[in-house]
Amino acid sequence: MKMTLPNILTLFRLLAAPAVILSFLILPRPFADWLAFTLFVGAAVTDYVDGYLARRLNQVSKIGTMLDPIADKAMVALALLALAVWSPLAAAVVLPGAVILFREVFVSGLREFLGDVAGTLKVTKLAKWKTAVQMIAIALLLAHGAFNSNLGMAVFGMDAEMVSAVLDGSVDDPVGVRGKLFRAEWSGYIGLGLIWLAAVLTGITGWDYFSKARAHLGED
Repeated sequence: MKMTLPNILTLFRLLAAPAVILSFLILPRPFADWLAFTLFVGAAVTDYVDGYLARRLNQVSKIGTMLDPIADKAMVALALLALAVWSPLAAAVVLPGAVILFREVFVSGLREFLGDVAGTLKVTKLAKWKTAVQMIAIALLLAHGAFNSNLGMAVFGMDAEMVSAVLDGSVDDPVGVRGKLFRAEWSGYIGLGLIWLAAVLTGITGWDYFSKARAHLGED
């Protein structure tokens, strides 16, 4: 494998996928949440940068072309797994996550079966929007876990009455409980909204790919 800059970035994205899971297995929270968030955002950025550099520097390679979609799918799948296991919103993430993963497996299977005519399943603009919404949603949900863990550390040792007094402004808020709660709530609300939107777009694009492939699935 020729180690061009685009290929190095693709490898980073591929290795960052299991590192998201390892961060939760090895590190205490909220450090695990922040590392997972940083890895995922870094990987999402390289998803655009490596393709741009490969074209700009004329360094498009077969290995890079092969690894790029694998890295994308691994990053999304393992990040969704981490959210389903460790996110405070796990129960609400499982169903849209399952829709997203089912579509990825289904479309990958179609492409493999179609072989030489897989070019009929070109990436559409809607699919690109789906990917963008998906990435933002997962990043926000990982951030929600980090904010939520920070909130838990901030109120550690306080009873419910004291927390209520801090939130309604009756007492001072030296550790920023109100700000931490605001960030935790809104990152969760927006992240959940976007992950469900991504699931809807995923279903639409999956059906679109299947419709295009039907002409090649008939029996002789």
